[in-house]
Amino acid sequence: MVYNSPLGKTKFPLAPVSDGCTFISGYAFKSKDFTDIGYPVIKIKNIQDGFVTLEDSQCVTSKTVEGLNKFRLNNGDVLIAMTGQGSVGRVGRLSFDGDKVPYLNQRVGKFIADEKKLNISYLYYILTTKQYQNILFNNASGSGQPNLSPAVIQSILIPYPEYHLQCEMAKILDEINDRIINSNAINKTLEQISQTLFKSWFVDFDPVIDNALDAGNSIPEAMQSRAELRQKVRNSADFKPLPADIRALFPAEFEETELGWVPKGWKISTAGDELVVKGGSTPSTSNADFWENGTIHWTSPKDLTGNDSKVLLDTSKKITELGLKKISSGLLPTDTVLMSSRAPIGYLALAKTPMAINQGYIAIPSSKNLSPEYIIYWLENIMDDIKGMAGGTTFAEISKGAFKTISLVIPSKNIVDEFTRLAHQHFGKVVSNTEQINALTALRDTLLPKLISGELSLEDLPDLVAQTEPA
Repeated sequence: MVYNSPLGKTKFPLAPVSDGCTFISGYAFKSKDFTDIGYPVIKIKNIQDGFVTLEDSQCVTSKTVEGLNKFRLNNGDVLIAMTGQGSVGRVGRLSFDGDKVPYLNQRVGKFIADEKKLNISYLYYILTTKQYQNILFNNASGSGQPNLSPAVIQSILIPYPEYHLQCEMAKILDEINDRIINSNAINKTLEQISQTLFKSWFVDFDPVIDNALDAGNSIPEAMQSRAELRQKVRNSADFKPLPADIRALFPAEFEETELGWVPKGWKISTAGDELVVKGGSTPSTSNADFWENGTIHWTSPKDLTGNDSKVLLDTSKKITELGLKKISSGLLPTDTVLMSSRAPIGYLALAKTPMAINQGYIAIPSSKNLSPEYIIYWLENIMDDIKGMAGGTTFAEISKGAFKTISLVIPSKNIVDEFTRLAHQHFGKVVSNTEQINALTALRDTLLPKLISGELSLEDLPDLVAQTEPA
């Protein structure tokens, strides 16, 4: 017999989610319950892009959660956002380290699978397909604040292969997902290395302090505490000094400027004098000539929402040559620095292919003295200041005019070149990893529908997965 499922025609029977699992909604913690430390509470905002993140979680004390074991979460739990414009229906899987076990907040639900009928990982992959995300979203009630009730969630019909087939499908998809997670973690590490290096060289001025200490030069009073901390680092057993040829690039003295004490010989400039700053626009969406069959990358900050790295390789929308003519900034080159300038401010990326931009960006395609790698980490370092300059009544926005007034220190060219050489290597690896992540994500997201419809069999999977192995 053949069944019509949202994933296509299938030989597997359809049944409600409730046939294979139970469902619970979270506990209604009160605002007075929350603290800065303790047991994290999973709210709707913590469910993002198929994962549950503990970042920026509010916490509750052990006393608050006494008797609430029903709402205690475990590694691997599958959760769903039950409320919210743009978030209702989002599904994520929880993973955490440490002994601070998370708890489930109201309007977030948890699936508890009967592992003789329904594999929890299989359910996760079903519900995160585009087809089922659309079903969940369309079944939410309410216009201003759409809601999904437990009854509606449990009534959703899904294909039910035999349990052992569910497990085999989930195992392959888990392997692909683990590779995506590992590659994302490597990218974060590479970017953290570059950011740490930027801070050491261009914010804390560690090499200059080292040179001053070794030369016996005086250090300004305003920097004494930093010098004392640096001396402790230098005296530690695991201290690794910079190679002599790199340290020689830095001066051994400071001088006072309008921005405070900076390395001697470094210049002061403004973003307007130093950087080429561009804005963009959106060609009329009612004119098909600007969009239909477009091949030119066009980006809005939505492309950076949930972006796990500081590179942008592709865009969700493309425009035509006619559409491009409607954007005064034109086609910006590869390695243009992108910063979202509103709703919200602060997403950052290097464009790794030529693209046009909408009005939600400040873009920096070139600079007199600074490299794209330097600029993006400079922006990240001063982002709180940038956000503090934002104006606007409907939403916060920083204008190009305000941005251009920002002052910055310009190091000597050979130091910028050395930082760029190191950071460029990291970005190259991030690009390679991101290309791999994109291939794996595409495979993961298309695999299950093809397995359910019978277009692929489990016997096809080893060859398909092997095609995405790194070269």
